[in-house]
Amino acid sequence: MVKSSSNRRLDTLLIIVFLIISVLIGRLAILQMIQGKSYALQADDNRIRLMPITAPRGTFYDRNGTLLVTNRPGFTVSLVPISGPITDDVIIKLASILDMKPEEIKKKIAQQENPLEPVRIKNDVGPEIVTKIEERRNQLEGVVIEVQAVRNYINNEMAAHLFGYVGEISESELEKAKNEGYKTGDLVGKSGLEKVYDKELRGVNGGSQIEVNVSGKPQHLLGKKEPILGNGLVLTIDAKIQKAAEQAMDNQLLYLQKQLGNPNAKAAAAVAINPQTGEILAMVSRPTFNPNLFNGGISARNWKAITDNPDNPMQNRVINAEYPPGSAFKIVTGTAALEMGKVTPEEKIYDTGRHWLIPKGNAHGAALGWIDFNVAMVKSDNVYFYEMGNRVGIDNLEKWARAYGLGAKTGVNLLGEDEGLVANRKYKEKVYGEEWYLSETFDAAIGQGFQLATPLQMASLIAQVANGGHRYRPYLVSKIVSPEGAVVKTFAPEELSRVPVSEKNLNVIRNSLRAVIAPGGTASYIFEGFPIPIAGKTSTAENSHGDDHGWFVAYGPFDNPTIAVAVIVEQGGYGSDSAAPIARKIMEAAFNLPPAKDVADIFAEGEAAKANGGQAKK
Repeated sequence: MVKSSSNRRLDTLLIIVFLIISVLIGRLAILQMIQGKSYALQADDNRIRLMPITAPRGTFYDRNGTLLVTNRPGFTVSLVPISGPITDDVIIKLASILDMKPEEIKKKIAQQENPLEPVRIKNDVGPEIVTKIEERRNQLEGVVIEVQAVRNYINNEMAAHLFGYVGEISESELEKAKNEGYKTGDLVGKSGLEKVYDKELRGVNGGSQIEVNVSGKPQHLLGKKEPILGNGLVLTIDAKIQKAAEQAMDNQLLYLQKQLGNPNAKAAAAVAINPQTGEILAMVSRPTFNPNLFNGGISARNWKAITDNPDNPMQNRVINAEYPPGSAFKIVTGTAALEMGKVTPEEKIYDTGRHWLIPKGNAHGAALGWIDFNVAMVKSDNVYFYEMGNRVGIDNLEKWARAYGLGAKTGVNLLGEDEGLVANRKYKEKVYGEEWYLSETFDAAIGQGFQLATPLQMASLIAQVANGGHRYRPYLVSKIVSPEGAVVKTFAPEELSRVPVSEKNLNVIRNSLRAVIAPGGTASYIFEGFPIPIAGKTSTAENSHGDDHGWFVAYGPFDNPTIAVAVIVEQGGYGSDSAAPIARKIMEAAFNLPPAKDVADIFAEGEAAKANGGQAKK
């Protein structure tokens, strides 16, 4: 029997339907059994996010175990693109809340390499920002609040230039360090020890696997890997000495400005080191800044206050400012003259107040008559040391200055150290295209003219006199320790060179520096009644841009030195008036002496003593 055409069409249709169903079943089987895991992972990616947890940075301790820098919890605003790219509407609203430009947020999003990780927009936001975001949660899809460790400088401004500060990694920094595990949004050291030891301090980041809703708000914690705290630093500084130095400097600058009518005395620097090792015990630079202000990005107002300050609060003047060393350089000139046999300690030179070859003289035209080496150093006589420069010559002055380490970086473990400048023929020929003159040798012999040095170089200079001529590399970190307290690395004293000066001649110099502090010396009134025997040198450096700078370098105890100090006050006038009182306070803290007088009292009593005894200032 022959099927009708309608039956044939029905059969064909059934076959087609069967084939379609078979294909669909086969496709479903493939999706379920072969590609099911892949699609399940994609689905999870739409609801599960890996939220990195930044490891807290390692802590800083002083030499006695006092905690100086640590961490505290803070809020970070991040973006998590759950259901697609973050919309412009969300970016604009978030920018308004964070006081940022939308372009800044878009730039951060574009820099993010891993789409599964959150994009950190702003660190360490305050509770008011968190509240605003939570109140507008429905309008801010993909915005999340993370809790991250924030750097905490316990004493705010104290040792700011030494510690440095942290901030978000810049594009240029990321380009150099992206192969070392750094990524967009990371916080890194920007200056000071934070920058030098950034890799040691960073630790190992952890992370959380979190289920989020369509708005990007965390719902459930699925898993967590705890971060590992970074290694800590045990510093060489003594917090007690550091605090005393900072307080003394602040008080003295205020006193010079308000009481002595010296409004330009706004900047200063001080450094104390152990002359037997090179360990830095204190380092202070003024003006300063609060590194806590940089957490989460410094505000425009605070940044403007820093950048508008003509005295540059960010500059570490201990290592990054160069000054004429003034009369303290007479230590070098005296060393050269004694070692070369150009003078004996007993030889007397007649000082008429002006040198007989070049019309250069003493301050205020003072004439001391017949004087030997000791008197010349104690009274800081210029004419005597002009003659020493004349006898030694500029080439030998350069040689001995470099033997003391001047004109070169000390090698301290901080970035941005200046070399200073040792006066020499080649420098003048190269820069000015002129020959050298005897008058310039005279200037160089008393630490003026082309001579320039940093406070740290001058501290190293006086330390070498104290310790027998050994030049140590100054350093700030004694140990790197693990979070559990185990020592990872230690740093030991490193002798770089030795000044080839005899013990006999060193004693001549030392005794003259001791006499500077004794009655009749230029710093005697500042250290009157001080129970520890010390030696030092006042110095006043000419400044072509304003008032003279005041220097003071010293060490003690005289017979067994454990501390050497250099202090400079920009436009502070005489070193005995401006810098020496700060050094006294540092010494009091170092020797655990009760602070007998404040800076103002010391100076007032000194003025009275000078009125009675007529001592000259230098």
